[in-house]
Amino acid sequence: STCACVEYYGKALESLIKQVKIMSIHGKMKHKRNKIFTEFRKLPGGILVCTDVMARGIDIPEVHWVLQYDPPSSASAFVHRCGRTARIGNVGSALVFLLPMEESYINFLSINQKCPMQEMKPQTNVLDLLPKLKSMALADRAVFEKGMKAFVSYVQAYAKHECNLIFRIKDLDFASLARGFALLRMPKMPELRGKRFPDFTPVTVNTDTISFKDKNREKQRQKKLEEQR
Repeated sequence: STCACVEYYGKALESLIKQVKIMSIHGKMKHKRNKIFTEFRKLPGGILVCTDVMARGIDIPEVHWVLQYDPPSSASAFVHRCGRTARIGNVGSALVFLLPMEESYINFLSINQKCPMQEMKPQTNVLDLLPKLKSMALADRAVFEKGMKAFVSYVQAYAKHECNLIFRIKDLDFASLARGFALLRMPKMPELRGKRFPDFTPVTVNTDTISFKDKNREKQRQKKLEEQR
């Protein structure tokens, strides 16, 4: 749903999935976008992590799966996203992830877009990659900061969903969401003000001590900290 989520999960997948080419595209990549898109089209296989900037008006041959982690903010965008697969008589699959409290969105889509859907049972024996993602955040401030930005942007996008009777920000389980983003601590943001999260355990490490792997960025950060002192 957001550029920050694409940045974070694109980087995460690059580290977690070694045998597959992972590429990322979002609206803020103005100059790089065409180059990345052209490169991706030439690949024999791969994963493209993207926002709705790629939902329509593009043609990539032989897309087997469209995985929609975030339900689109408009019903028409849902159909456009699904339409990236099964082009020109080919067969393809599209999957959207929904929380139990969001299931009425299925009826909404079937009425609004004449789009029937089938439930896909949860996969068994799924590997838990969140500890590895947490370790990456502890080892590099860039990953830690990307995760925090992604979480904040996700919550803000959720609050603006056009179907706000179905996607209710007040019912969102922030602790589970933060665990899913492999956050080391909860960020400070207006939506969380005054709330307690007994189901979320922050790391015991002081996150201010996490440094950037990029030496130049870390040097600049230390300089700013020194000025603040």
